[in-house]
Amino acid sequence: MPAKLAMMGWSRFESQLGVLRYLLEAGWCDDGKVVGVTEPRRVAATTLAARVATEKGSPLGHVVGYSIRFDDCSDPQHTKIKYMTEGILLREMMADPFLRNYCVILLDEVHERTLYTDIVMGLLKKILREKPPPVHPTKIRTSISPSSAVELNTTSALANYATEAEPVPDYVKAVVDTVLKIDTNEPTGDVLAFLTGQEEVDRAVTLLREHSAQRKDSSQKMLILPMYGSLPNSEQLKVFRFTPRGLRKVVIATNIAETSITIPGIVYVVDCGFVKLRWFNSDTQTDSLVIVPVSQSSADQRVGRAGRVRAGKAYRLYTEEAYNSLTVATPPEMQRSELSMGVLQLKALGIDNILRFNFPSPPPAKNLLLALELLFALEAIDKSGQLTKPLGVIMAEFPIIPLYSKVLIISGEFGCSEEIISILSLVQVQNIFNKPSSGRASIKARVAHRMFEVEEGDLVTLLNVYQSFVKHGGTKEFCNKYFLNYRGLKRAQEIRQQMCHLLQKFDIPIVSSNGNTEKVCRCLTAGLFPNAAYLHYSGVYRTVRGQQDLHIHPTSVLYTLEQPKWVLFCEILHTNRSYMRELTVVKPAWLEELAPHFYEKRVERDH
Repeated sequence: MPAKLAMMGWSRFESQLGVLRYLLEAGWCDDGKVVGVTEPRRVAATTLAARVATEKGSPLGHVVGYSIRFDDCSDPQHTKIKYMTEGILLREMMADPFLRNYCVILLDEVHERTLYTDIVMGLLKKILREKPPPVHPTKIRTSISPSSAVELNTTSALANYATEAEPVPDYVKAVVDTVLKIDTNEPTGDVLAFLTGQEEVDRAVTLLREHSAQRKDSSQKMLILPMYGSLPNSEQLKVFRFTPRGLRKVVIATNIAETSITIPGIVYVVDCGFVKLRWFNSDTQTDSLVIVPVSQSSADQRVGRAGRVRAGKAYRLYTEEAYNSLTVATPPEMQRSELSMGVLQLKALGIDNILRFNFPSPPPAKNLLLALELLFALEAIDKSGQLTKPLGVIMAEFPIIPLYSKVLIISGEFGCSEEIISILSLVQVQNIFNKPSSGRASIKARVAHRMFEVEEGDLVTLLNVYQSFVKHGGTKEFCNKYFLNYRGLKRAQEIRQQMCHLLQKFDIPIVSSNGNTEKVCRCLTAGLFPNAAYLHYSGVYRTVRGQQDLHIHPTSVLYTLEQPKWVLFCEILHTNRSYMRELTVVKPAWLEELAPHFYEKRVERDH
């Protein structure tokens, strides 16, 4: 019997279930090995595992389980089918490069071409070539081109295009207006609307709930639910429940709902026509979130979400001419992303020559070289390109980007690991502050949020929020009073617990700074130093690396304060301007002291 099978792609869940049933009944798992199924998104891994467990009549986490970042719901003794993200599979390969615990690896949704999908495919090819006898691996290959990966539907959806040639000035409001129009004019049937990110989704949900609460003349109420990656699992699962009688379910989602999951009951789809992607600019050496038009492939996937239960409709907020001008498919993430995390994990797997690794779609060589330079600056690799010990080896074990893992690992030395764990947990969740759209509530929220804000910046402000949340018992009442995201804070608590376990695993002391904010800011500087920007005499900020002009994001606590001379940022968002988000105020002397190999002479020259 073959010991390893790599199968890529299937057309629908029933096909996947049939393959899994065959593998179990054919005895592939009789020797205690596991069928592994990878998914590009956490929500797909958790929901599909739950659905297969239900089909098997087994509690989730027993015969069928899942493992995602900061959440493992599987049993080493009993689990036979294990869903996981590709990142989890990569980390397992660090301990067992030949995946001897698995009899079969199934790769789902490979057409999404995420960074980890391509890395996993390249590594599995390597395993198939190098696995020692007596194993005789079998390889089943299917096409992974976007055109052939589109799901087949037994029903159809009619695509309706916008008639106005000019783009809508506010597509979030346009989505809300379209949903309300559907609710007023169309027969019963659930609605799925696509927006680009969590902030937009939350804004649309708030607007729709406010409108729904004011309606008195409708016999059918709307059940309005958000759907995005950082939403707690319990909240994500709500969208998969069947809609109660007398309600119309309205799901406002990011592109997470394009292909990885199928929400039952959807008849109508609203497509804003945009998507938020991560894009690396090798000239400025900055990794940014950019909002761009969707590809034709993604637009077709969105339409395909409608009409699965009966003939449906899709409302595209762009013209047919605009659709025809879209790119056919989104470039693979490997060719447009900052690669330091992927390179770090490949190094941990013993891939010495990254430039010769068999990527399905090779990334630009310059991007690989810049990733190596960054890892060297972070002291994760040495001059010969080998992982440093212990720092580089430990960094590769952490499921967060190298800049964050460096901060977390050294936080014990700086005497502030308690605070750093809290900050990084909140950064993983995002959008902790609730911001109502109505005038009076908006003013109340702004006043409430000010009690947490400090001049040191957004990350220390997040720390204040978390500490206050814990101090007041972590209650919903506290969050309601101060307009905070209760679900997000509870999720941050779960992530924080997992981060604590990671530090304990590597004997990193968990200590508190006891209110010494400078310790926290210095520790952040020691890891985030590549993301430094200074205030240019022209009034904009400029990165030290790449000399890119940036602005403080309007949601930052620093936006209304006197502009600090030096800041660190966590990410860049491109809209009409290039904005820095999640800022920390620093001193240039800290950069010279904590990263002299990176900033020596630069600070003097630039400011």
